[in-house]
Amino acid sequence: MGYFNCISLAFLMALSFPSINVGQAARHLQQLPPMPILSTATLPPLPSIPYLPQPTIPTMPRPGVLPPLPTMPALPSLPSVPRATLPPLPSMPSIPTAIPSIPFLSPPPSPPATPWNTPLFFSIY
Repeated sequence: MGYFNCISLAFLMALSFPSINVGQAARHLQQLPPMPILSTATLPPLPSIPYLPQPTIPTMPRPGVLPPLPTMPALPSLPSVPRATLPPLPSMPSIPTAIPSIPFLSPPPSPPATPWNTPLFFSIY
């Protein structure tokens, strides 16, 4: 809102500056002495425009006097176009809507317990 007020104030000031100058110019013109009356020079009269001869308009023939238009000849009949039969289109495969189940793999079997891979057996080398 403050931005709008600033813009409107700047716009109002920009409009007021030219009007101040116009007011000063009008006051200056009012304070000048009156202008002397100048004699008006008489101009010679303008020459008259000569009338140009008007062209004669030819008479148009009456609508009933025109000859009749020729008749159009009969168009020959077009031969019949053989119909092309299209083979039947294959049916669209149906899109499955059910989500298939994902087979989960069982973990690999653990190796049999031997004395060499048990944690209780420590080998000393």
